[in-house]
Amino acid sequence: MDAPTPAAAQCRALWALLLATLGSAAGQPLGGDPVCTARPLAKYSLTFTGKWSQTAFPKQYPLFRPPAQWSSLLGAAHSSDYSMWRESQYASHGLRDFAERGEAWVLMRELQAAGEQLQSVHEVFSAPAVPSGTGQTSAELEVHARHSLVSFVVRIIPSPDWFVGVNSLDLCEGDRWRERVTVDLYPHDAGTDSGFTFSSPNFATIPQDTVTEITSSSPSHPANSFYYPRLKVLPPIARVTLVRLRQSPRAFLPPALDLVGRGNEIMDSLSVPETPLDCEISLWSSWGLCTGPCGKLGAKSRTRYVRVQPANHGAPCPELEEEAECVPDNCV
Repeated sequence: MDAPTPAAAQCRALWALLLATLGSAAGQPLGGDPVCTARPLAKYSLTFTGKWSQTAFPKQYPLFRPPAQWSSLLGAAHSSDYSMWRESQYASHGLRDFAERGEAWVLMRELQAAGEQLQSVHEVFSAPAVPSGTGQTSAELEVHARHSLVSFVVRIIPSPDWFVGVNSLDLCEGDRWRERVTVDLYPHDAGTDSGFTFSSPNFATIPQDTVTEITSSSPSHPANSFYYPRLKVLPPIARVTLVRLRQSPRAFLPPALDLVGRGNEIMDSLSVPETPLDCEISLWSSWGLCTGPCGKLGAKSRTRYVRVQPANHGAPCPELEEEAECVPDNCV
């Protein structure tokens, strides 16, 4: 057999270098994200706490049909080449169905496809629904160096297409796992329904809008259920805490939270803000007929009504009836 020429040897060397480079890059996160070099596996306990109380969010607070509550939680441990949701981007079909109706089948199929085709989803986890605005639910999950990011969504019930969640929360810091992470959560709009209030009828957004955070001033419309123009920022409507497990999951005891209540209905009396809600009134009605005796000034009146009662030391309602002097049209 002839000895390989220098050119052939150089070609094989370059090919080997290319394969090595591709093999190394295949296991790295996309987009130049920091590489996690922590020990391969870590287990976490996730605790979701609803803080949606009538004290913190008095405007149009849902009391019945249905009352304020949270859907089941659906999440995933994944790598940086997968995104369950992201602000300023369009919601997937799965997120749309989940945010609008609480249906998780399409979102589950999207997660399964990302795990099988892209190898980007390591684990899917869930937690039970919370039947009140101020409740708690929990789940356990596993992450490793290649899939150190956590995302989840919880639907706000009732609402047009509103939800809370985290997007690509990294539980890894270089060569170590974070021991405890707490994140305050704020309402988001999936951009697929144009309703302004918790109980708005279905009204599809055409064309579809991107996912946005709902704030005290955006959408800037008085009918919006989260519209509180006196506030710079909304109080958090929920909170999530992730704690790394060091014992067997069965032996794990969640950290003591300063909560008082029964079952999964809780009250955090030390941190529930009182959001002031100002009185909202209608426009004045038309003036009524001018009545009175002949030869003298008469009186006419007009009225208005309360649209939103004040709460939590908000601005009180003004007078609802006003009178003015007039010359009678048909004196008696």
